[in-house]
Amino acid sequence: MIKHMNRRSLVAGLALACLAGWSHAQTWPTGPLKIVVPFAPGGSNDNLARPLAEKLSQRLGQPVIIENRGGSGGTLGSDMVAKAAPDGRTLLFASTSVITNAASGKKLPYDPMKDLAPIGQIGSGGFVIAVENNVKARTLQEFIALARSAPKSIAYGSAGIGGLNHLGTELLASVADIQLTHVPYKGIGPAFTDLLGGNLQMVLPTLASAVPYVKAGKMRGLAVTGNQRSPLLPDVPTAAEAGLPAFQLEVWWGLLAPAATPPAVVKRLNQELNTVLASPEMVELLAREGAVPRPSTPEQFGAFTRKELARWGKLIKDAKIQIE
Repeated sequence: MIKHMNRRSLVAGLALACLAGWSHAQTWPTGPLKIVVPFAPGGSNDNLARPLAEKLSQRLGQPVIIENRGGSGGTLGSDMVAKAAPDGRTLLFASTSVITNAASGKKLPYDPMKDLAPIGQIGSGGFVIAVENNVKARTLQEFIALARSAPKSIAYGSAGIGGLNHLGTELLASVADIQLTHVPYKGIGPAFTDLLGGNLQMVLPTLASAVPYVKAGKMRGLAVTGNQRSPLLPDVPTAAEAGLPAFQLEVWWGLLAPAATPPAVVKRLNQELNTVLASPEMVELLAREGAVPRPSTPEQFGAFTRKELARWGKLIKDAKIQIE
């Protein structure tokens, strides 16, 4: 009788194990995963995506590779993922540009709201409102007063038309009710060069790119644009502390998948992503970019991107910004 019971228990146990394995196989693809970074290697997107892929690979027990597919401000790589098989094996390392591209009015080969499914937000980081040292403004309120006294007399540089340096500064101008003159460059580096040379009066760079210059006294930081002060520039107030509470700007990153990816796969990816974001290594890596982790559910991340699309669409329309 005991032997018979043990045999039955063994069979039942094997059946449950097989069922669990079958269930896992139904909710998770086999083989390597690919995260598409829609920009060239070496930038902040790439710098964050590679260690994230390594951590996810350890969690999932399968290879997670990075594929850089740059071009058209992130459009080519995003389109590649939107048209990929919805099996959870091709993901998009998205940033704010996936939304600003959609908000710009440009004709895109995909709709990010319909063709891409949110998995989860990764993190976000602020910018710095910085001015050339000869600008006679030591606070944000003094800068606003100076700009109002002579509309369009203050020139600001950006990394290009439609980029977040450009749109963020136009958002600042709208909130502060000032008029500035935009000078686009092919990258933020040349804009820094012209600011240091006295040819520009203002830039709105990311914290990570601006910190060395602000700390060295080569440009003056008036305010950071997040909702709290940055450990990288603890003496620089937030825009809210500096008297402009309506202005907040952050660059963000997240993971997206093709729209028809099974909910169980999206849920598993979200769980593993949030676990990775809690690791000390990812917290430190994001901190070096002037950013913090932003764990979320797929639903929360989806609601966030819809809100972002509405915000940037309104700004581009109201400010009559033409994005080529």
